[in-house]
Amino acid sequence: MEAAGYYQQFERNIAIILDALQVGLDVRTTALGVSLPIEIYVLCEVLNQAGAQYRLTTEGLARVEEFYAQFTQHTAETEAQMRQILEDKKAMMRTPEGRVLTKEMLIRRLEFFNEAARLFNVMRTQQSLGSPPQHRSGIGAALQK
Repeated sequence: MEAAGYYQQFERNIAIILDALQVGLDVRTTALGVSLPIEIYVLCEVLNQAGAQYRLTTEGLARVEEFYAQFTQHTAETEAQMRQILEDKKAMMRTPEGRVLTKEMLIRRLEFFNEAARLFNVMRTQQSLGSPPQHRSGIGAALQK
């Protein structure tokens, strides 16, 4: 899927992730409990480069809800800023690792949220079908020795 496709699905993807977390989907057996708050933070930094005013005060998975609340208040502005970033092929931003293309940073975040939403949908389907949690299913049991 191209960047435009990820961009068009972004709000839906965030809503899927937030909904799954609000109904209590257990993500402790995945890396999402750590990576999701980091990706939210990086996304806010990228959007702030384009003039957004995202401020995160929470830690952990609570950041998803905090970000979504801010996003829904400023959806039109955020979409315009995303469009601006995606159209600017030369914009750079400073990171601890050096300077990177802002457009690439945004595309990677959009890809991440697309994949995370897909994974949350799979996990919810497994849960609704009564599949055992992965940590009790025997998968990876040999690695725990």
